[in-house]
Amino acid sequence: MTDDHEHGHPEDPPTWSELTISSWVLNDRVQKLHASIESNWDPLQRSACQTAAGRALWRHVTNDVLAELLAGETYLRSFYEKIRKDRLNHAREISGVILAVRTLWFDSKLETAVGLLNNEALQIVLLGAGMDTRAYRLNCLTGSHVFEVDFPQVLQMKASLLQEAMKSMDNQQKIAVKAKALISVEADIRGKDWLEKLQYSGFIPEKNTVWILEGLLYYLSDADAIQVLKTIAAHCSLTPTVLLADFMNKPSITLSNPNFQFYSDWPDQLLPSLGFSDVKLSQIGDPDAHFGLLHDPSNMFDKLRSIPRSVEVDPDDGTPCCRLYLVQASGSPSKNTCISP
Repeated sequence: MTDDHEHGHPEDPPTWSELTISSWVLNDRVQKLHASIESNWDPLQRSACQTAAGRALWRHVTNDVLAELLAGETYLRSFYEKIRKDRLNHAREISGVILAVRTLWFDSKLETAVGLLNNEALQIVLLGAGMDTRAYRLNCLTGSHVFEVDFPQVLQMKASLLQEAMKSMDNQQKIAVKAKALISVEADIRGKDWLEKLQYSGFIPEKNTVWILEGLLYYLSDADAIQVLKTIAAHCSLTPTVLLADFMNKPSITLSNPNFQFYSDWPDQLLPSLGFSDVKLSQIGDPDAHFGLLHDPSNMFDKLRSIPRSVEVDPDDGTPCCRLYLVQASGSPSKNTCISP
């Protein structure tokens, strides 16, 4: 990351330009691959491209040069239209700012965790990896084995898009993997065999691990989400472990997306009950979840921070208090040696 990111203050508010689509996105073969996504993927799977589009359009802070390719033209144009309308309406929060803050928060906490778990055999597991590109863009992962777990069709499409872009010599440096190793694990996290498939792919339970659950849990049923968290918590009894995850509260899943299911109003209480320790919770707009991106002094995130978390409806205007919690937790075989990312 750049020095600006590390200090939590990128440049001044961005000057948004007109949308330009790179040639590698407009490549005929890439266009055909993305057309098959539109035809064959369900809304849950397509959300990976929507997220990539957000990272691409906030590239001035996310530094994600591959996101445009992985998003595709349709989602880039759709997301840009939302940003354009927000600018015309002088919105207090530009579309995608939550996604940008979330990306930077996970990046920064991952970098800290890697430093604390300094270990040549460190494992990073991205559950529901989608179109994530951390293995390609974060220098802190040069000594780590990165496992990306997701649906077979998602990981296969991601590989096909990257391979197509690699045919151009100009793109090969952009697509170089920075992680020590990058392993794709084709598995449905809602099933019972994803951990077995992860281990079959080379994951070693006894080695220090950082688990990343970004934009994942709220798509799962309550039972599946709790089971995933319990599985990771059990890993804490074997070796020092860090969990990085985001949680929506009840108003968020009710209003935001029909595909959202699981929520937790108090993840900092839920995780200790499952076996995690040293749980730290942030909300968008907190000092470690701001990154200089919330420029309007009356933005809704600062307002939410001033309203008790137990309150579901804003007492001033009656709007639901939709919150996104960014949570880090840890665990260790010895309760006295819990790590603190």
